[in-house]
Amino acid sequence: MNTTLKYGLILGLLCSAWTYVMGFTGWYIDPVMMNMFYAVILFEIIILYFALKETASTKTYGGQVVNGLLVSVYGGIIIFVSSMIFTSVVFPNYFNDLNAAYSEMLRNEGLSEEAVTTAMQAMAPMQTSMMQAVMGFVGTVGTALVASLIIAIFQRKQ
Repeated sequence: MNTTLKYGLILGLLCSAWTYVMGFTGWYIDPVMMNMFYAVILFEIIILYFALKETASTKTYGGQVVNGLLVSVYGGIIIFVSSMIFTSVVFPNYFNDLNAAYSEMLRNEGLSEEAVTTAMQAMAPMQTSMMQAVMGFVGTVGTALVASLIIAIFQRKQ
């Protein structure tokens, strides 16, 4: 199996598994634990580091950046599909649960009911399975671009 595909599969499966951990533990609605979701960024950077390290002897800087992006595209496809299943099949009340938790957090911060309603209305367009899946893909590729631009400085053919 080629290196970019191998690490793309690892990325997609690991990030998807972490999303399900967040769901089954209820961390996605816990005000303290919900930020643990962002561990996926660390996972991605570590996976990209090892992927680019493996191809460093044969790829120049630009080739390494492309490899990093390919890893993220492969992983992003898995993340997209997994996200669609997560929010529409496994956790069909995901957005309702998230809204309830977030509105409670805003109230606890002392926001007025009008401010809470305004904030919730502003979030509404992003709260569909499709938008969440698209944003997961875009976030994965965007993170890979930045990380690959940096990692490739050190992990490339000299």
